[in-house]
Amino acid sequence: MSKIVAYKLIVSGRVQGVGFRWFVLNVAQTLNVLGTVKNVSNGNVEIFAQGDINAIQNLKAKVKEGPALSRIESIMEIEEELNSQLREFKVIA
Repeated sequence: MSKIVAYKLIVSGRVQGVGFRWFVLNVAQTLNVLGTVKNVSNGNVEIFAQGDINAIQNLKAKVKEGPALSRIESIMEIEEELNSQLREFKVIA
């Protein structure tokens, strides 16, 4: 069995108003990753992602690419505690 991990990813650049959260939602659901994605008032997007370590690595790789209209400047990764309450991946308004 693979290791389950959780990360907070703080993505900066042109990531709001370009479909970025929906892009992340779609990728996360495809990879069976649990968590949330939300816009932050400073223009960043914050992702909490929990799942199989390989799925998380794949998610990070896709987030670095982003959707067509986005421009990723940086991604800060913070390892987090696992959240046993998570049942899905969702966009938080």
